[in-house]
Amino acid sequence: MKKNKEQEQIAPENQGTQQMEQEKELAKQPGEASTDAEETINTEEKLRAELAEANDKYVRLYAEFDNFRRRTTKERIDLLQTAGKEVLVNLLPVLDDFERALKAMETASEVAPVKEGITLVHNKFRNILTQKGLKEMESKGTTFDADLHEAITNIPAPSEDLKGKVIDEVEKGYYLNDKVIRFAKVIVGN
Repeated sequence: MKKNKEQEQIAPENQGTQQMEQEKELAKQPGEASTDAEETINTEEKLRAELAEANDKYVRLYAEFDNFRRRTTKERIDLLQTAGKEVLVNLLPVLDDFERALKAMETASEVAPVKEGITLVHNKFRNILTQKGLKEMESKGTTFDADLHEAITNIPAPSEDLKGKVIDEVEKGYYLNDKVIRFAKVIVGN
């Protein structure tokens, strides 16, 4: 009890000092609250600015990718449309030669010159295709290979060594740059 009475006695003496300290603390608290609020607002503004910047980068990157995709699609379509252009341009002289041969056949009285002209056109055509990478497949007398040949029919082999081999070729097969583009249609001996 004595302590309580002493505290009560001290309290009235220091009451003015305590009130001043409390007022200072109250004065500090609103100021601190306002600085905390200002810091929160500044942090929020920074985060919003960073978000806006990230969104802007995302939109630009997406637009750039979309443009890239459209451009490559257009280039691919253009390439497919003009891919055969070079081959066709090289075949035009052969077409001209065939037209000249047809005109010559109308007035020709002998077959030998017409036959020679057709042979020349055929050789020219074959040379152009060979230059572009086309190669004939040699099938006759080889072992039947399902990766290269398409068997039309099987016939009894005329000799024992022709069993399982290609006896006749109905339609030639072709390679384009070492890739099969047409399988040879063959008759196989069994």
